[in-house]
This record gives sequence, structure tokens and C-alpha cells, in this order.
Amino acid sequence: MLEDDARRQGLKFNVNQGDLSSWYSARRVAEPCAAYKIQLEEGSQRLLGAHVIGPDAGELANVFVLAIRAGVPASLLKETMFVYPTQASNVKWML
Repeated sequence: MLEDDARRQGLKFNVNQGDLSSWYSARRVAEPCAAYKIQLEEGSQRLLGAHVIGPDAGELANVFVLAIRAGVPASLLKETMFVYPTQASNVKWML
């Protein structure tokens, strides 16, 4: 979901975004461009949308798609242990 869509629906949400290019998961493959932007509904911490760019962005997007489709709250994703060093291992820091 895009921010504009969430606003049109009257949802209250927070946006977490950041540059991942200095994180080891990007540096280990010499990727100069890596970033994320995630919308979380206030209160429920339901994932409304996630945008990622960088190495293995497709695989990381799959994690967020599954979480959104299954209604997995951010709190549960933060507790999930992902293989390190992968982009998915950064999820808890993105949320």
C-alpha cells in the first residue's frame, strides 16, 4: 500500500525509512544503493506497505508480502530469526 492510499482510507500510520548502503548486508556485495521504507499502522503495528531497493530486494520483498498477506504484526517479525548476513536479517531493525 502506498502512503497516499493509506491516507485516503483514513488509516493512522508511521513511516520507517532509511539508507541500508552502509549496512554489512549491502557492503559485503559492494552495493552502493540500498534503502527501505515501511508503513506501519499505529496501534496494531500491522504492515501496510513496504518498499525496498538494493541487493536481494526481491527476496526481502517476499518477506514483507507474506507478512502483509498473513496479517503478521511487526512485533512478531521483530522476533523472527532470519539467516545472517542477508537482507532479511535486517528486518527487525527496519521495523
